[in-house]
Amino acid sequence: MNKAIIGKKLGMSHVFMPDGTMIPVTVVLAGPCAIIQKKTVEIDGYSAVQLGFEDIREKLVNKPRMGTFNKAGVKPCRILKEFKLNNADALNVGEFVKCDIFIEGDVVDVSGFTQGRGFAGQIERWGGHRMFETHGTGPAVRQVGSRGSGTTPARVFPGMHLPGHYGNEKVTMQNLKVVKVLPERNILMIKGAVPGVKGSVVTVISAVRAQKVASTRVSTSKKKK
Repeated sequence: MNKAIIGKKLGMSHVFMPDGTMIPVTVVLAGPCAIIQKKTVEIDGYSAVQLGFEDIREKLVNKPRMGTFNKAGVKPCRILKEFKLNNADALNVGEFVKCDIFIEGDVVDVSGFTQGRGFAGQIERWGGHRMFETHGTGPAVRQVGSRGSGTTPARVFPGMHLPGHYGNEKVTMQNLKVVKVLPERNILMIKGAVPGVKGSVVTVISAVRAQKVASTRVSTSKKKK
């Protein structure tokens, strides 16, 4: 992982390219993110940095966490996330990571939590259909119906589409393109949709799968030569 930043989803818009093509984009308020902690191989066994995003009042932070912020010399942050970066050794505690680390054309992975919908039935959660509303069906047209079990095996198999908690799951959209970067406003415009509702926290990192595919292609081409 080369680049990473924490941001907030502001909503969707569109951008017109020089050839007149309209591209739908998601507007993300990316950073600035303070470097709170730095993990090293000698002390922690791995190399990483902890980034903080969005200021918070001091009275809402406990004393141990407040000591970490004071040691780093930064204001308290609401969101803390750790990233294993290739250039973690070159970063220093107290510095800030801004959206200008990305440039137009970069391929990124965006992670966020989907909208929580609480307890949902089988139709809303899994897209099932209603029963036939004929004589004898009764008031059970939106229920699950037969679960396929009887005397044998006398149990419900795992994976059945049943009612339950719906939404609020972490989802990652891979290989999205950065269309525009506005450093003066801490704005990233990313092509397509990203998980979450307006105002939800997202993480933007360099595309992992795209790098693996590119390295595989290079190694394959070398073998052919």
